[in-house]
Amino acid sequence: MTRLRFGRPSRGQVLLLLAVAVLTVLAAVATVRLLPVRSQSALATAPAASSTPDSGLPRVAVADLPDPAHETLRLIEAGGPFPYRQDGTVFVNQEGHLPPRPTGYYREYTVVTPGSVDRGTRRLVVGADGDVYYSDDHYESFRQVAR
Repeated sequence: MTRLRFGRPSRGQVLLLLAVAVLTVLAAVATVRLLPVRSQSALATAPAASSTPDSGLPRVAVADLPDPAHETLRLIEAGGPFPYRQDGTVFVNQEGHLPPRPTGYYREYTVVTPGSVDRGTRRLVVGADGDVYYSDDHYESFRQVAR
């Protein structure tokens, strides 16, 4: 059985501690850079949806969205605060259901699903130009929100 040594740390222990500290700082910096800016709303600063090119996806009027989606839209326009830490994070469009845009163009937001113990399957995805998309099946399909 190895005994714990107390006293002066070895050179290897110091280097290991230094490496952990550097990696922790780098992870913190990367996290801060990836966090969305919550002080400025994508919807408030973007052109109206009528000036946004048609995506070719089916459309849904804001009035036809479920009530919790109206609250999510209000929070997006206000810049938060959002109920889930994932809200406002980059949506990368891996499935390619939305028009192709550079990474970082789309942000995702949770639409609360009553009775769900987690975030549920409903989302709003907002583009940097103000285009808004609704999915009620966790990104399997989308409808462009007509505003």
